[in-house]
Amino acid sequence: MKTLVDIRRDLHQIPEIGFQEFKTQQYLLDFIDHVKQPYFRVETWRTGIILTIEGKNPQLKIGWRTDIDALAITEETDLSFASNHPGFMHACGHDCHMTIALGLVRDFANEQPDNTIIIYFQPAEESPGGAKPMLAYMKAERPELVPDYIFACHVAPEYPVGTVATRPGMLFANTSELFIDLKGQGGHAARPHLTKDMTVVAANLILQLQTIVSRNVDPLDSGVVTIGKMTSGVVQNIIAENARLEGTIRTMSAESMALIKERIMKLCKATELAYDCQVTIDWGSGYYQVYNDETCARALLDYAEAQDGITALECDAAMTGEDFGFFLKELPGAMFWAGANTPYGLHDARMSPDEALLDANVAYVAGFLRQFKA
Repeated sequence: MKTLVDIRRDLHQIPEIGFQEFKTQQYLLDFIDHVKQPYFRVETWRTGIILTIEGKNPQLKIGWRTDIDALAITEETDLSFASNHPGFMHACGHDCHMTIALGLVRDFANEQPDNTIIIYFQPAEESPGGAKPMLAYMKAERPELVPDYIFACHVAPEYPVGTVATRPGMLFANTSELFIDLKGQGGHAARPHLTKDMTVVAANLILQLQTIVSRNVDPLDSGVVTIGKMTSGVVQNIIAENARLEGTIRTMSAESMALIKERIMKLCKATELAYDCQVTIDWGSGYYQVYNDETCARALLDYAEAQDGITALECDAAMTGEDFGFFLKELPGAMFWAGANTPYGLHDARMSPDEALLDANVAYVAGFLRQFKA
């Protein structure tokens, strides 16, 4: 039987992006089938899986969610088990999340829980977002799959292995993708007066976007507007006809998100008028804040404090985005950071969590889910 480390390394080698997790889904299904018990009920939703583990004496349906997709990042870890899919990598720890979930499956296969446990292997967390449509499907067509409470974890590079860090209330921010396309008039580099240079216009717009938070958002609130990518032009001696900005917005309140989007629209409209060009905005995917139910978050921390080898930490809120927030918008539950002890942050091409977190968190989560009471 494979160890958790073996499983994580298998999954690490087959990263797939949102709603394309075909090999990943099959690996998960094969594992579940290998340990399947009569009280297991396995269903698929798109590239995801919903596993219901019937309890011996069910009083509650308790959900555990894991994300299964990867990122379009070229791996730079030099690991012997590095990605076999060029240009894709589990740089956000979802391989670890899946392994923890499979560890829970194995634990509950060895001993049936009292309450019913439903494990959601959710696709497309990174983009375009799988939580919202998965929950909508269950509520509309399979209400028996909707849990009474739901929990999840996310690896945290900055914390030591064995750390369970969470807080009641806001844990992660509201987020939105941002794509801005600018169209002007290209032409010869020697005749700029006959063109509308979108490289210059995009550069000016970037600078204006950086004033939104500093001059519009309440200093006691929080917000971030980041442009992570700019593309323009085709060659050095042709003035760019087109430019594209790609970024992200993050806020600690829904009100600030609406304010920032309004300001972006006005700046883009002003840019059209000032530079005689066309500017279009695509908001991409937007995620709702991860807002932990107080009772559920306290339960995670209280149980952690009682376990040997586990450190409970009430942490600060973060600007991280997570579509688990859509579950918590509808259901009571909580998410926690699981210490991963690596110097490289999430979405870094060198990120490689300490694999000791796998056994530690399977033991902690399995014990927590077995004893949780409303």
